[in-house]
Amino acid sequence: MNLLKALAAVGSMTLISRILGFLRDTIIARVFGAGLYSDAFFVAFKIPNLLRRLFAEGAFSQAFVPILAEYKAKRGHDATRDLVDHVATLLALILLVVSVIGVLAAPVLIYISAPGFAAVPSKFDLTVDLLRLTFPYIFFISLVSLAGGILNTYSKFSVPAFTPVLLNLSFIGCALWLAPYFDPPVLVLGVAVLLGGLLQLGFQLPYLAKLGLLPRFRLKLNDEGVWRILKQMGPAVFGVSISQISLLINTIFASFLVTGSVSWLYYADRLMEFPAGILGVALGTILLPSLSRHYADASTVEYSRLLDWGLRLTLMLALPAALALAILSVPLISTLFFYGKFTLTDLWMTREALLAYSLGLLGLIMVKVLAPGFYARQNIRTPVKIALFTLFATQLMNLAFIWHLRHAGLALSIGLGACLNAGLLFYHLRKHDIYHPQPGWLKFFLQVAAALAVMGGVLWFAMGAEEVWLKGGIVSRVAHLSWTVVAGAAAYFAALTLFGVRIKDFIRHGAK
Repeated sequence: MNLLKALAAVGSMTLISRILGFLRDTIIARVFGAGLYSDAFFVAFKIPNLLRRLFAEGAFSQAFVPILAEYKAKRGHDATRDLVDHVATLLALILLVVSVIGVLAAPVLIYISAPGFAAVPSKFDLTVDLLRLTFPYIFFISLVSLAGGILNTYSKFSVPAFTPVLLNLSFIGCALWLAPYFDPPVLVLGVAVLLGGLLQLGFQLPYLAKLGLLPRFRLKLNDEGVWRILKQMGPAVFGVSISQISLLINTIFASFLVTGSVSWLYYADRLMEFPAGILGVALGTILLPSLSRHYADASTVEYSRLLDWGLRLTLMLALPAALALAILSVPLISTLFFYGKFTLTDLWMTREALLAYSLGLLGLIMVKVLAPGFYARQNIRTPVKIALFTLFATQLMNLAFIWHLRHAGLALSIGLGACLNAGLLFYHLRKHDIYHPQPGWLKFFLQVAAALAVMGGVLWFAMGAEEVWLKGGIVSRVAHLSWTVVAGAAAYFAALTLFGVRIKDFIRHGAK
């Protein structure tokens, strides 16, 4: 399996999803703006979305995939099928109970996650109603993650990567055509979340059936593999998803700031998640199964080389993305969101948060590459210690920054916390003799830095004055932004080639 080709495939599917995600957010911004209704929905959706990232994509995937890969490599199809059956059955039962509790305890959850909303009863009640609609999403999306983990282990990367497209299509369809039938109209977004989760699960089931791994209802509480996964999951919640815990705490802080703060952070986070999703999620997705197989085969040299490959790709692609987000902050926000009820104030406030987020983008993506280096080895303790320290440091930064930088300070603490997390993960990979850098890192870094300087100059001149982006319609903005981005990307990769970096040098095959 060509990992670079797999990365391109996953990245392409993720790109489609992210583009539709921006279209979704553009429609939400146009219809609902950045006020009471959007704040209520974003807080309500953040809770099941956080649980998805913590337990479904985060802790569960990192605990499940290495053990599934071990079963596949050493125990054969029948044992692997039994493991899938037992894990799926127990997970579904747990999720059903959690979903019921979440719906019943919605007022308490909102009071904990956004206590500032309690001062406005109508806002609080609306957020509770939205949470009751969105919370069952955790049931469907966690099973989607189970299916995705299985498919990724069998190198079927494109299917799980495409699956999020269905959620965005659900948002777009419901917001455009069903909103007038709800009172208030924002409730339609809660329905869209629930429908999107159901569509995603239904899409993946036929592919599991082709592998002969469609789960059957078989409860076996004493299954060895199930208990190994459960033991790994608890600590992995902190190790993998520390940034998501910080985002939830940020929402608590933001709920006490002026109305709109939650929405400004959300829109900036969506822009930051574009490169983080395409690169970070894609790299983490393809690295974990291959690292797990290398570990199962005791291939320590190949294990280290694969990590080195992922880190070089991250540096080469994440740094230009961070620089582009900073330089093109106004063009991006104005093109995507500056319509309808999204005001000029909303634009400048979102820009502040985006600039802060861009400083930590490299760290956010690096964590996606470095954390699998531990979890593929079924080492939970080290990243958990790092994650707890990072969480504590991030909250100290929140307290320090919020007084003067307001919502932008919250975004800055997330980015700097991710950089701290990545730095400590890297240090311990080296300390534990897991990762050995390959030759040529200094030369490679200088080549990337020189290409970044070229790209930054091209973007700056192609962008023009920021005031230009506040005028004109969507067509002119999209056209201007498109050719600006293309010019910047072309300049960057042309400069890399001129300075001696070749894409063919990154072709690598994963473990079978």
